[in-house]
Amino acid sequence: MYRFKNIHRPLAQFSQSLRNFALESVEKLEVDKPHIPVMKDEVLSYLKPTGLILDGTFGAGGHSRAILESSPTCKILALDRDPIGIQYAEELSKEFPGRVIPLQGKFSDLPVLFQQHNIKRNSLDGVLFDFGCSSMQFDTADRGFSISKNGPLDMRMTPTPGEPTAADVLASVTEEDLYKILKYYGEEKHARKIARGIIEARYLFKRLTTTEELADLVQSCYAEDVYLKDKLQRPSHVATKTFQALRIFVNNELNEINYGMIMAAHYLKIAGRLVTITFHSLEDTIVKRHISGNVVANTANPLPLKYMSSTLQIDDEVVQEAMDSNWKMLHKHVILPEFQEVEDNPRSRSAKMRAAVKIQ
Repeated sequence: MYRFKNIHRPLAQFSQSLRNFALESVEKLEVDKPHIPVMKDEVLSYLKPTGLILDGTFGAGGHSRAILESSPTCKILALDRDPIGIQYAEELSKEFPGRVIPLQGKFSDLPVLFQQHNIKRNSLDGVLFDFGCSSMQFDTADRGFSISKNGPLDMRMTPTPGEPTAADVLASVTEEDLYKILKYYGEEKHARKIARGIIEARYLFKRLTTTEELADLVQSCYAEDVYLKDKLQRPSHVATKTFQALRIFVNNELNEINYGMIMAAHYLKIAGRLVTITFHSLEDTIVKRHISGNVVANTANPLPLKYMSSTLQIDDEVVQEAMDSNWKMLHKHVILPEFQEVEDNPRSRSAKMRAAVKIQ
């Protein structure tokens, strides 16, 4: 029996190697596929494109192209904070002359950008938001978004000189703040342990500068026999939520999404249509609460209404403001991609689509 005492160690190492190989193979299959717009048919069905449309997350332009091809009279305002996305928008504007206006900036930049093009309140016929990172960003190692591709730990959607990168954040953040970033932005169960590991690494040996270094460090914080799977039951790297949290923090994504929803209500015409696609619960919660009217001081309420205390004495005006919504939902339940689409484009597996019409 003694000679079998440590047999679990080589078996664990073999299992880990097999898991890593499977993960790399799956991600390579995704990368090799061209950019595919998520739920394209559903977007066209609910958006009913006509007139002036804001594509607030242009990316590679898959949705915008479909809109332009489906409606020969509509025009697209192609907004993207990534300069590469703007290059794609400029190429599309040459293909559809006079129908595409590239706008580089964030949702919070819209008032200035619209003023430059004399676009006023209540002037848009439709708004589309496809939140999250684009395939281009995940597939480019130098951008620092991907776990499977080793590159600098950047994660900025707008690589502006002087703006802090993910590496800068990890080099200066306190342990408590890092714990909160991982817990609330990544919904990471092991946030405390990972935060402690990153801070200890910073003081013991060196600053984390590459995606591979961060992924390996996070993996070392997990037990060897922990194997995570995604919604398709495929191998998922244990650092996925850590990367998500840092990306959200570096790019201030949730605040920008909240601002984007405010801008949609401000610039859409009455009866104008809003379509959103989200990829995790943090994004979807903000969208859902704006549409349902659960908003306080132009910000999505941090608590759902069902958790609000019934013993509180609240003025009628405050109650009316909290329950009053600019939107009417166009469907009863959240819309998910069809099984065949998930088969063809695994990156759509987490997508949730919501559509609403502006009523006031």
